[in-house]
Amino acid sequence: MVKLRNIVILLLLTALSVNGEIAFRGAWIATVANIDWPSVEAVGDKEKQQAEMVWILDSLASLGINAVIFQVRPTADALYYSKYEPTSHWLMGTQGDSLTWDPLEWTIEEAHKRNMEVHVWLNPYRVNLAKTDTSEICADHIWRQHPEWFWCYAKQWYFDPGLPITREWICTIVQDIVSRYDIQAIHMDDYFYPYPQGKQPLPDTKTFEHFPRGFTDIRDWRRDNVNMAIQAISQTIKECKPEVEFGISPFGVWRNADVDSTGSATKAGITNYDDLYADIRLWIREGWIDYVLPQLYWEIGKKVADYEVLAHWWANEVKGTKCKLYIGMAPYRLEGASAKTPWGQGNEIGRQMKLNRTIPEISGECFYSTRPLLRNPRGVCDTIRLIYKDDQTENLPWE
Repeated sequence: MVKLRNIVILLLLTALSVNGEIAFRGAWIATVANIDWPSVEAVGDKEKQQAEMVWILDSLASLGINAVIFQVRPTADALYYSKYEPTSHWLMGTQGDSLTWDPLEWTIEEAHKRNMEVHVWLNPYRVNLAKTDTSEICADHIWRQHPEWFWCYAKQWYFDPGLPITREWICTIVQDIVSRYDIQAIHMDDYFYPYPQGKQPLPDTKTFEHFPRGFTDIRDWRRDNVNMAIQAISQTIKECKPEVEFGISPFGVWRNADVDSTGSATKAGITNYDDLYADIRLWIREGWIDYVLPQLYWEIGKKVADYEVLAHWWANEVKGTKCKLYIGMAPYRLEGASAKTPWGQGNEIGRQMKLNRTIPEISGECFYSTRPLLRNPRGVCDTIRLIYKDDQTENLPWE
């Protein structure tokens, strides 16, 4: 029954992706630091948490959203039943507290009632946030049991990507989730090696010396560490449930053209390849990921990172491959201090959605994140609802 449901969903989405239509219409539900769910007021309260999730899913469905990317492992913890990692303190208040219900299983059921896919969002290496004191990490966390697996950078702890055990552990977590839950995809975002903090070097020279694998350049070695992890995760998913997809939402720029002529015409200060050691292009070409969802959180016409330039660059990257292209969009920029020209004038999200429909390779888009989106800044929800209603010929939730 599970496989049949997933096949039906896939066929429906495939049917909707022709003629420039947007098949994947998603939204991220972030749980780290209680960004989207649960609210701080609902931490530890099952009834409030369920009521909030129902409101989120109903509200997204009313816009025409057909997929949620639900963050269930923000810091090597769990917003689901796990025998490997402790319950998240963002769910229960204290890390490791016992669960009385399974938020992931329940959310999957509620999302599927609304004909929405669930993509389970995992952060592979992160153990804590810089502002989170390590005293809050519970006694049975793997970080305390095996401190030799980790290193600290800019007050944050990470699994050491250069250790074989790190890849094994991540694959164990992935296999556990895929085998037990009726999900449509495993999803990871842009947090591989940490974002650079000034000139502070990464503390991985000893690991490089112990596991060089023939590399002489530590930067190439780091990229290979992540490549091996992505390939292993992909194999784990397909061996467990071939119908479950693997998607990545990377930082929006792979490389700048002034460094690599095949890169994009951008001047980004950070890039995937050079700074995060994530060679997304390779993963697309090797077929290790089923979709790529670059975070294009800039406006059309931005000098250093133009949305239109990047949309076309990523579209060119998926040509001739089996990898689908969805675009990550930023309605959060329509409000608060970031709502500056052009975000504070006109309808930037609407312009971007219309542009997406002129590029045949783009078959989906996703909004970060749910709470800012549903506050409807500058009427963005109305724009999305109207564009999606105009897109589709199916019976949608508001009809």
